[in-house]
Amino acid sequence: MEESVSPRPPLPLAVDRAHLVDPAERDWYRITRYAPAADVAGLARRYWIPVWSIPEGRQAEQRVLQYPVCLLVVADRYARWYGVTSGLSRTILEGTGWAFGLMMAPAAGYLLTGRAVREHTDRYVDLAELAGIDGGALTTAVREVIAPDPTAAPRHERAMRLVEAALRPVLPIDAEGDQVNALVDLVESTPQLRTVDDLCGRVGLSERSLQRLLAKRVGISPRWLIRRQRLHEGSLRLQSGQVELAALAYELGYADQAHFTRDFRAATGLTPGRFAGRFVDGFA
Repeated sequence: MEESVSPRPPLPLAVDRAHLVDPAERDWYRITRYAPAADVAGLARRYWIPVWSIPEGRQAEQRVLQYPVCLLVVADRYARWYGVTSGLSRTILEGTGWAFGLMMAPAAGYLLTGRAVREHTDRYVDLAELAGIDGGALTTAVREVIAPDPTAAPRHERAMRLVEAALRPVLPIDAEGDQVNALVDLVESTPQLRTVDDLCGRVGLSERSLQRLLAKRVGISPRWLIRRQRLHEGSLRLQSGQVELAALAYELGYADQAHFTRDFRAATGLTPGRFAGRFVDGFA
């Protein structure tokens, strides 16, 4: 008999600023999200569990502007540790399948790999290669729990408990890890931070010290971090309702609408108007 567990509640459905979803494909998959246990929150931000069924002969391209964190993903066909994807992450879904993902906290990458996280930027390794946990055993255990019914909340809970048990020996977070967690939270929660100089002033670090910290612990530059926050905010605003593009560009700190359009298209492959038009009929 399987152990009885009390599933934790899923996180409320919300517009995802990172996932550049095509609303026309929403019926083909669903994503359930959960918060991690409180004691591992310094290492983990959020679980996401997508399950998909794509019509025969069709494909669904998942386009994501990744957050400034590493990812742990166990799927039916692979198990990987991903560094930050500096550009647009693209994944093609076909047929039926599932994945069990954990968005890490910024502090986690260095603690779990034992190496500067810049070495993993724009690449991934097999989960079994991680130094900080037994990724091979974790992969087997998560698959055994999830595979029989990837939509079942009690199975999600059991898998999350397995991952959290694997993470706890890595605790406590070191002082530098706490520092980088707070720094990334500051950027993501403070739209007024538009320049590297602004950020240096807020955190009391020189630009060079800030560059070294982010390269070691997150794998990206201060300029990338600020630009990605602006693009995430732009994506969120464009998805959530009709907006005037010139005003949005100004609010995001761009010199003008043309600059915002170039930046958004370079990052996503879509102009802001075309992206917003997926969500609001008649908007262009």
